[in-house]
Amino acid sequence: MHKKSRIGLSSLLFFIFLPFAAFSQKDQVYLFSYFINNGADGLHYAWSEDGFQWKTFKHDSSFLQPVLSKDKLMRDPCIIRGGDGQFHMVWTVSWKERGIGYASSKDLVHWSEQQYIPVMQTEDSAKNCWAPEISYNAAKKEYMIYWATTIAGKYPADAAVENGNNHRIYYTTTKDFKTYTKTAILYDKGFNVIDATIIPDGKQFVMFLKDETPKPVPQKNIRTAISTSLTGGYSGPSKPITGNYWAEGPTAIKIGDEWVVYFDKYRDHQYGAVSSKDLVNWTDISHKVSFPKGTRHGTVLMVTRQEFGFLNSQ
Repeated sequence: MHKKSRIGLSSLLFFIFLPFAAFSQKDQVYLFSYFINNGADGLHYAWSEDGFQWKTFKHDSSFLQPVLSKDKLMRDPCIIRGGDGQFHMVWTVSWKERGIGYASSKDLVHWSEQQYIPVMQTEDSAKNCWAPEISYNAAKKEYMIYWATTIAGKYPADAAVENGNNHRIYYTTTKDFKTYTKTAILYDKGFNVIDATIIPDGKQFVMFLKDETPKPVPQKNIRTAISTSLTGGYSGPSKPITGNYWAEGPTAIKIGDEWVVYFDKYRDHQYGAVSSKDLVNWTDISHKVSFPKGTRHGTVLMVTRQEFGFLNSQ
C-alpha cells in the first residue's frame, strides 16, 4: 500500500473549490445534496455544523425539478464549486439513457437550463450512465466528469455479472460545458465497478468506488484506488473500507484531521460513515451520523454562512 501524505482542509478546498480557499472552516457550513425515492422530484439538500448531524431545508422539499430524458429523474446529484466560483452539478437522468444531466448555479437555488450531455451516445450497446461525478482540475483549468456504464458484451471475461451489467468507469473533460473530449476509460480492473468519487491527497488522488461483484460472494462494498494523475493510472482496489453490509454512493470530506466517507446503506435504508486519518486504516462511525430519513446517494461540499443563510430563507 502506498504511503499517504496529508493535507489540510484549505488545500483540499483549493483544488476542488478553488475560489473558496480563503474561508476558514468556522466560516462555512457542511452541505449535502441528495435525492429521495426514485429521484423523480429532484434535488434535495441537508446541512450540518459538524458533519455528523444533518438537517433538511424547507421540510425536505425539492430545490430543482428534473426535466431531462423520458424518465425525468435526478438521481445521484454531485455538486462542486468550480474555478469560476459557480456551482456545477451532474446527475443520473434515467436508468437506461446514454447521457447525463448538467446544470450550473451561482447560489444553489437558481439553476441554469438543464443540459443533456450524451457522453456514451457513440456506443450503440451502452445500456446506461449511472452516478456521474465532477472534479475541477485547477492546474489545467478544466473539469473532469466521470460515471459508470455497462456496454453489452464489452467484458465477457468478467467472472460474474448482475442483470447483464459489467460496469466500468468512463470520463470526459471540458473547459466550458459546451465542448467535451472523447469519452475514455477511467477505471477497469477486471470487475464490475460503479459509484466512483475522487479526492486529492497531496500529490496523489484517491478514488472511492463500489465493488459490484455479485458472485460467488457478493461484495457490494466501498474500496479505494490511488493515482498520481486525476485522469488515469489508478491502482487496483484496496480491501473493503466498509463493513458487513451493502454500501454504495460514497462521498468524502476532511473534518479536522480525519477523512470522513459517507455512503448509502441502501439495503438498511439508512446512511453510514467511516473515518480515517491516513486513508488506509478505517473505523466505522455510522453510529455517529444522522441523516434525514430517506436520504439517497448524495455528495458533500461546504458553503459560506451567507450561502447557507440564503438557502435557509427559501
